[in-house]
Amino acid sequence: MDEKTAELRDLFVDATGSETVTERQEAERGTLVNRDDASEGVRDLVAAMRERYGFSTPLDDAAYALVARGRFADESDAAVAAAIRDELGDREDGDAEVDPDDIDAETVRKARLDLHLVRESDRKVGTDDGADPPFAYADLKRLTAAGNSIVECAEELDASPDTVARYAAVARTDIASTRANDRFRDAFRDLLTDADIEGSLASDAREDGLREATEDIETDVSL
Repeated sequence: MDEKTAELRDLFVDATGSETVTERQEAERGTLVNRDDASEGVRDLVAAMRERYGFSTPLDDAAYALVARGRFADESDAAVAAAIRDELGDREDGDAEVDPDDIDAETVRKARLDLHLVRESDRKVGTDDGADPPFAYADLKRLTAAGNSIVECAEELDASPDTVARYAAVARTDIASTRANDRFRDAFRDLLTDADIEGSLASDAREDGLREATEDIETDVSL
């Protein structure tokens, strides 16, 4: 295990509150052992997003919390994937619900998009050979927002469906985040970038962000 992976594994332990999944599963809510007071808020926010949107990967909430932490620590998707694989590999036989070998950078990318945590690099349309981008991301986002399918977007942009599909996932995330007033993204940022700030302002910001995010769910249900 290299130093970077070790650091990310430590973040995973922070998020789960234990060294093993059995211990984590037996712990009651609110008893997590945290390095800072953000850990429980991150887990609660992940759970709120899972309930509202559903997730596209088999990763559990603890792994999703690590994905969020890795994003704001500027770690690559590959580095986060390595940390998750290492942790899952240490779980007792039968405890892991996903094969660690199935987790790669693409899995983490999908999980990151589930959390509305888009990187600017995700929006940069590129090609393997370094040629000019086949289309502008803004054009794809506009077509996606209008309800066009991947095939329809590909035809309109004169691009391959596979390429369009990859960036359409980012566009859908941007659109969903905008419709939520970027509330989830901002709540994660507040939780994970002000851990060293003392005083009530930081705590209030975190609580407000999580409360507003969960109120969205209650509103949707009542409607």
